Amino acid sequence: MSVSEKIVSDFVANDIEFVTTVPCKQLAGVIDAIDSNDSIYHIPSNKEDEGMGLCAGAWMGGKRPAIIMQNTAIGVTINTLVTLTQYYRMPLPMLISYRGELGEPVACQVEMAVHTKALLAQLNIPTYHFHEEKDADELDTILKHTFMCNKPVAILTDASFWKGY
Repeated sequence: MSVSEKIVSDFVANDIEFVTTVPCKQLAGVIDAIDSNDSIYHIPSNKEDEGMGLCAGAWMGGKRPAIIMQNTAIGVTINTLVTLTQYYRMPLPMLISYRGELGEPVACQVEMAVHTKALLAQLNIPTYHFHEEKDADELDTILKHTFMCNKPVAILTDASFWKGY
């Protein structure tokens, strides 16, 4: 089983029925695996904050949601994270490609990488950083935790986790 298939399998095992995604080269395998899974309703989003709104609607409609996105959009999601997901105690697993670290080929990605973890910490959002494929073994426990405590959680997946850029 590929790491992308394992991620989707953990989503299904934790009753995640709604996923919204914003395109990302590193997360393309997960997005394809979600598209192939009949247990998950997938809606692509134009922007990450829009996707969080869709996830809120799914949650309020009785579905367990997740969002798949890049860290470069954390800045545009702050208001939505605070005034929607946190205010209403909405669990939201966020699978995030962590762009901008060593080896990053796109210079503008580096700037947000410098701020990503600090912004998430400032918002009191638990953050887990996956560097190696074996780190995905923690995903099931992380998902159980976020739905138990009704909080958003960030799972950062860097280039080494995805085997390069």
